[in-house]
Amino acid sequence: MELRPLGNTGIMVSPLGLGTVKLGRNQQVKYPHPFEIPDDAAVAALLSLAHELGINLLDTAPAYGNSEQRLGKLLPGSRDDWVIVSKVGEFFKDGKSHFDFSYDTTIRTVEQSLCNLKTDYLDAVLIHSDGNDYRALKEEGALDALCKLKERGLIRAHGMSTKTLVGGLLAVVDTDIVMVTCNPAHQEELPVLRAADLRMRGVLIKKALQSGHIEAGDVETAMKFIFAQPGVSSVIVGTITPDHLRSNVEAVMKSANIS
Repeated sequence: MELRPLGNTGIMVSPLGLGTVKLGRNQQVKYPHPFEIPDDAAVAALLSLAHELGINLLDTAPAYGNSEQRLGKLLPGSRDDWVIVSKVGEFFKDGKSHFDFSYDTTIRTVEQSLCNLKTDYLDAVLIHSDGNDYRALKEEGALDALCKLKERGLIRAHGMSTKTLVGGLLAVVDTDIVMVTCNPAHQEELPVLRAADLRMRGVLIKKALQSGHIEAGDVETAMKFIFAQPGVSSVIVGTITPDHLRSNVEAVMKSANIS
């Protein structure tokens, strides 16, 4: 797949990124069907297939169970082959999410992610919203911590995975990357995409397939809608099924008019 710029970060990403929550967690997720977490052999095969298909973008988080640790152990190729995006702020323990956007916790979280992923830098780290985007971005220490980590060279770019229109618009002003929900059934955050395009911010799309609830025949329609919007860098879709990964790549390549 032809790589696309992630805003003005200097990072080039595949138009389809692989979401990895299913590699480490199957509790309290919003997918329509229960699933078993795959074993190491299946994860290694999936990552190798992603690499073969031209995917270089991986989306992970401390809240995704042991997803980071598994990527650190099983990721094929060299570190430069991959763009790794992780997050701060959300932690999943004892079957529920907990949030901490403080400066010190943010620093420690990224340092732990580097250890988990067996790397000396992360391409991007996003603040993992709890729904109150304004507070997490403006009243807590996470953003200052991410700026400090950029200065130290531990992360290349920072951003926020938002849950509100206001939060998305703030993230476009204050950070390098915004991750927003966008699909034909959810168009409320389209102004964020337009604002990001004007400021040359990176845009990552989540829930493009409505967390697996979209009908299989509508995947290409959803992708066409998304890639018709301004400034979209990549769509993050999680799967643990090789056939689904191949079909998602095919839909994106048709919809984004790329090779």
